[in-house]
Amino acid sequence: MKVIICGAGQVGWQIARHLSGERNDVTVVDVNPDLVRRATETLEVQGVTGFASYPDVLEKAGARDADMIIAATHSDEVNMVTCQVAHSVFGIPRKIARLRAGNYLMSNYDDLYRRDHLPIDVVISPEREVAEAAMQRLAAPATFDTESFMGGRAQLLGLALDEDCPVLHTPLRQLSELFATLSAIVVGVRRNGRLFAPEPADQLFAGDQIYVFVKSSDVSRTLEVFGKFTHKQERVVIIGGGNVGLAVAQALEARTDRIRAKMIEMSRPRAEFAADNLTRTIVLNGDGLDIDLLMEANVDRADAVLAVTDDDKTNMLVAVRAKSAGARLAIALVNDPTMVPLLVELDIDAYINPRATTVSSILRHVRHGRVRAIYSIGDAEAELIEAQVLGTSPLAGRLVRDIEFPEGVLVGAVMKGDRVLKPTGDVRIDDGDVIAMFAMAKDVPEVERLLQVSVDFF
Repeated sequence: MKVIICGAGQVGWQIARHLSGERNDVTVVDVNPDLVRRATETLEVQGVTGFASYPDVLEKAGARDADMIIAATHSDEVNMVTCQVAHSVFGIPRKIARLRAGNYLMSNYDDLYRRDHLPIDVVISPEREVAEAAMQRLAAPATFDTESFMGGRAQLLGLALDEDCPVLHTPLRQLSELFATLSAIVVGVRRNGRLFAPEPADQLFAGDQIYVFVKSSDVSRTLEVFGKFTHKQERVVIIGGGNVGLAVAQALEARTDRIRAKMIEMSRPRAEFAADNLTRTIVLNGDGLDIDLLMEANVDRADAVLAVTDDDKTNMLVAVRAKSAGARLAIALVNDPTMVPLLVELDIDAYINPRATTVSSILRHVRHGRVRAIYSIGDAEAELIEAQVLGTSPLAGRLVRDIEFPEGVLVGAVMKGDRVLKPTGDVRIDDGDVIAMFAMAKDVPEVERLLQVSVDFF
């Protein structure tokens, strides 16, 4: 498949890395020559420097015979015009655009993106994706990371283990025997800053951050096994009234349980705009780092504080201050993955990575064939891949115990029809089954070979 990716920032680079790694013909376009050079030097891609919306630039990028264009520049308008030019001039069959401004995403303007108007096949909204991720974090307050798979029937949970975790120093093999009826697998462990796929004989220690793949109906029991308990979220304070903060507040207001939410926004015009678009949320104008304002928002009695401004350092400092003031849970939006290791030391409970969320969303829409979902973990250190098994795949017709998976790969679950199964050795993987696998970055190409994803995208 021939793909043009417009925008070589972090999102564009990650998409290019995924697609080029699957032996697709990828060309990256960006107005910044340094970003184009970085992509061509670190990935097996071609690069073109120029404005993505210019027809001659797209022609240089090979638009005449491209199968797909992904417009992920920093400008909504450039992304929209790029898709229009790709359709009208070059007839590119599939067009994906990243749009940030909420004004372009209102449901009463859905007709805007029809083929005969503004031809965009898939619109990706980072703010909406991040808002959904924030709601998932609130729904699972004992986790620092969470994502749904298999149509909501399974989840990936990120858990930080404390000294009082009841299963510390227990080999994972023994853990599986003790809780045989529990459909949960520890697929990844981060220890001393290093992420790895554990062996059956490995033990867990206080301070570890683990990733558990679990059947959704077993989430509560799994949390209890690892010493985590859920607490109902009744009082929520949101720091930042931008697109993400507003979307989270609106989602909270839409819930049936009456959550008392307050918002703090620095910009007065933005605070007024948020207040006009919310019905039950109290909006305060001021600095989210101001302890007096935080106390006015009753942060000391908050069940959760979400710091979702556009500045990572502000979000982290607000989260620290909120926890020290008495907030039960602090969640920070963090764009820079190098900041993530600091979160544990700062006692920040969970984080949201907009880049990983957006990349995962785009890849989910790119792959309309066998790979159904991808979730990027950490700084692209590993991936959770959900895929349908082809009849021609080396996996089909074999028992889990007989398959030689790479060292950095663990199976999280197998779904047959609507049933999610724990991947014990005697589970047979058949044509049409859905499999979820944790894979370290270096082992992803081998997983893709096993799944044969490159032969059937659509």
